[in-house]
Amino acid sequence: MKADLILQEDITPDGSDYETVRQVIEIMTVDYRDQPSLEMIAARMGRSPTQLQKTFTRWAGLSPKAFLQAVTLDHAKRLLRQEQLPLLETSIEVGMSGPGRLHDLFVTHEAMSPGEWKAKGEGLTIRWGYHVSPFGLALVMVTDRGLAGVAFADAGEEAACFEDMAQRWPKANYVEDVAATMPYASRIFEPQAWRCGQPLRVVLLGTDFQVRVWKSLLKIPFGKAVTYSDIAQDIGQPTASRAVGAAVGANPVSFVVPCHRALGKSGALTGYHWGLTRKRAMLGWESAHA
Repeated sequence: MKADLILQEDITPDGSDYETVRQVIEIMTVDYRDQPSLEMIAARMGRSPTQLQKTFTRWAGLSPKAFLQAVTLDHAKRLLRQEQLPLLETSIEVGMSGPGRLHDLFVTHEAMSPGEWKAKGEGLTIRWGYHVSPFGLALVMVTDRGLAGVAFADAGEEAACFEDMAQRWPKANYVEDVAATMPYASRIFEPQAWRCGQPLRVVLLGTDFQVRVWKSLLKIPFGKAVTYSDIAQDIGQPTASRAVGAAVGANPVSFVVPCHRALGKSGALTGYHWGLTRKRAMLGWESAHA
C-alpha cells in the first residue's frame, strides 16, 4: 500500500494537469451551448480561474476561451453546411444570442461571414492576378477582407494553377485585377516592404485542424525549418504527423504561411505542392536574407 501511495505521489503533477484539462474540455464540449465562462468552469471545478487558465493554456496550447470558440465554430459549420439551418437557428443552437455574434465569430476566425462560408464563396468577389516573384510566376488572390491565396505556376501551367486554387471557393465571383493584387504581391515578395507592426490580413478556408497546423507554421522562424513531427507536437497531437503533412500540403496561402519550412521526419524536404525545386529555392532565399 505504501509503495502504491508513493507511486501516486510521483505522478500527481502530470496526472492532475491531465485530469484538470480533461474536465475543462468535457465541460466545454458537452455544454458549449451554454457558452460557459472561465469563471463558471472554475467555480464548477473548485479551482482558481487564473490557475485554471494557466494550466489549460500550458497543456493545450490555447486558452479555454479559444478552445470554446473552436468547438462552437465547428458545430456552427456542421449546422450550416450539413443540416442547412438558417443563420438565426444556427446562432441559437450554438448558444449565441443572435446572428451578430455568430457573424463576429466567423469573421474573427475565418475572415468571412457565416453566410459566405455556408455558400462556399457565393456572393464573394475574389480578385486575382499573376506577378513575377523570386520563385517564378505567383498567383495572388485577394478579397475586400485580405489575402485569400498565393500559389505558383511554371510556364504554361497558369490555367491549371488557377483552377487548383479556385476549387477552394467554387462559387465565388473571380475577377482578374492585377492592380488590386499588386500591392499584396509587393508586400509579400519585397523584404523592404515587410513591417512587423503592419501584418497582412489573411483569409483562410480550412478545417479547425488545418488552421491549427497553419498557425503552427507561422511560428517557424524566418530561414529555419522544422519537421512534421515538431508541428504535431506543437499542436498537441504528437501522433498526427501524417495528418499534419496533409494539412501542410493544403495550405492556400503559400510562402506567407510558410509550408515550405516543414520537413519530413529525417529532415528530408519531402513533397511540396508547387514543386521541390521551388521549395529548395525558398529555403535558400530565406537563408540568404535571414
